Amino acid sequence: MLGLSGVTDSDPHVPLSADGCVLRALFWKKMIRTCRAFDPQSIRLVIFDLDGTLIDSRLDLVHSVNAALRHIARPELPDDVIASYVGDGAPILIQRALGAEAADAALVRRGLEFFLSYYREHKLDHTTVYPGIAQTLSAIQGSSNGATNRTPRKLAVLTNKPVNPSRAIVDALGMGQFFAQVYGGNSFATKKPDPQGARKLMEESGVQPEQAAIVGDSHVDVRTGRNAGLWTVGVTYGFAPRTLEEESPDVLVDSAQELGVIFTEARSKA
Repeated sequence: MLGLSGVTDSDPHVPLSADGCVLRALFWKKMIRTCRAFDPQSIRLVIFDLDGTLIDSRLDLVHSVNAALRHIARPELPDDVIASYVGDGAPILIQRALGAEAADAALVRRGLEFFLSYYREHKLDHTTVYPGIAQTLSAIQGSSNGATNRTPRKLAVLTNKPVNPSRAIVDALGMGQFFAQVYGGNSFATKKPDPQGARKLMEESGVQPEQAAIVGDSHVDVRTGRNAGLWTVGVTYGFAPRTLEEESPDVLVDSAQELGVIFTEARSKA
């Protein structure tokens, strides 16, 4: 049977996600892969993850984690290792960095407090917006959402990063104009992949789940979307693209430019 990209589902060289959707190796070829097509004109709300989706914050996060490890007299970790720990919020990030010592609550608390303090001061040392994101946000916001009055789509950020630095980064990097709301990991009692934040954004925007999509770079975002009943879009240029093989999104893209395409052009499953 033909799957995505015209390959057969039985091809042993083509990875299958857990739900059976065919995903070519993420870095073979830049392309849009559609597992489950949605009508872009029906989408009235697009929710974005922050780190690894809108911004490349890798170095500032790595430096802040290693600064916290030095502060509590623990060895630093390689950049790639720390980057792989990002996505579930600051407390989990520090716990993962401490490994077996994460059972020491006092040590985790000291490391977390220093991390948050250090990151607050250094969050914009190296962090940048991914190429093409500003143009893509403008295109997605301004394109028709199917409404008769052609009102702009609503865009929002839902991240597991604490809300205050998240909002500060969004504003400092010139993206505040695009977003009706920015919620962080401490905005609610639960974090992604719990659907509470996504449901709040839908309530505020007055949309149904089938009228909303979530965009992110990891399985956490896909699970959030599934838990809330949203359409899901994965990006492979972020921190955790391999996790998107484990839990495939409805649509997978390799660049910000492709994000603009999927919300302005109707697509069908290949």
